[in-house]
Amino acid sequence: MKYLLSCALALSVCVTALADDKKADLDSAGFKFTDVKIVKTTSVKDQNKSGTCWCFAGTSHFEDEIIKASGDSLDLSEMFTVRYCYLEKAIRYVRMYGSTAFSPGGSILDVPYVWEKYGAIPEEVYNGLGYGEEKHNHGELHAVLSAYMRSVEANPNKKLTTAWKKGLEGILDAYFGEIPETFTYKGKTYTPKSYAKSLGLVADNYIAVSSFTHHPYYKPFVLEVADNWLWGQYQNVPMEELKAIVDNAIENGYSVVWAADVSEGGFKWKNGLAVLPKGKDQGDMNATELARWVKLSDKERQDAKYKIDGPVEEVEVTQELRQEMFDRLETTDDHGMVIVGTAVDQEGNKYYKVKNSWDTNQIYDGYFYVSEPYFLAKTLSVLVNKNAIPASIAKKMK
Repeated sequence: MKYLLSCALALSVCVTALADDKKADLDSAGFKFTDVKIVKTTSVKDQNKSGTCWCFAGTSHFEDEIIKASGDSLDLSEMFTVRYCYLEKAIRYVRMYGSTAFSPGGSILDVPYVWEKYGAIPEEVYNGLGYGEEKHNHGELHAVLSAYMRSVEANPNKKLTTAWKKGLEGILDAYFGEIPETFTYKGKTYTPKSYAKSLGLVADNYIAVSSFTHHPYYKPFVLEVADNWLWGQYQNVPMEELKAIVDNAIENGYSVVWAADVSEGGFKWKNGLAVLPKGKDQGDMNATELARWVKLSDKERQDAKYKIDGPVEEVEVTQELRQEMFDRLETTDDHGMVIVGTAVDQEGNKYYKVKNSWDTNQIYDGYFYVSEPYFLAKTLSVLVNKNAIPASIAKKMK
């Protein structure tokens, strides 16, 4: 009998220890993520105090494309692209009498546009930090540029002078630094255009894709967001096919540029995750829960909904719900990132692993995990190598 009691006690201790070990494996938000498929990618960067996520995401993606094609891991200049985008935005701003966006933001199409038109430069040749800062801080820069462009667009002479572009470039040179006509890198001399050509990337090989019902499927359309200042065209596919494109890309070793809404309460950067909690309906509550719920303020109810301490039941996202969120401005064009893998949590729920550009001082060293429902509801668009699109979907695109 004493032996049996000793065995039972030992078993109880073991079970408790295993439970404690399992709990210890969970992160601070109550999750345990297991990576399933990860593509090769370059290191996490830091956009710091600049609204240039779109450029960090696009540049990272093309660095990944170079790794996939040649095995070379390069660090390419984001600020080279940002500088030329400011110039191009300014020209459009003047031509449209100040009615287009002149802001730090951009779209997933901007990087290939600049690379094709102006070229590219390594980070060590052009880091864009010509204004006494160690990290990007564009507050003053954008204030100066905005004031200058408002003055130009006001056209006080009733005819623009021939000097305004030179004045703009003078500001850009002062902050970012002058762009070299030629430079030497790894023993070879390049121009920005010849260097871009040496990378072997062709802009036409990349396709922007979205999913909305106010445009016909399988036809290109201009995505109506302010940061699409290029009026770039996106292919339109059903929501499930958008997901299939991303899944196929990751499975075949391609990263994906991801433009999405990160203003949701379920976006928890510090905790390294983004989920779309369903929340309880009053009909699902017992009497005690309902009595407490009706006494809460709207803010307290929101806080309760987004208090996430482990896997939660999430919203079932349909094409109709996705469209409604966009039409009612519940889904907004906030941020550009890079999807670099897939993962599961401790309950088997599927996630995408995403590389951000907000430095590495975070629980997953600059990465976070996005649930499938969050992706389906909150994706604005993706940019992928056309070879990453399943043939069954690609053949329907016009």
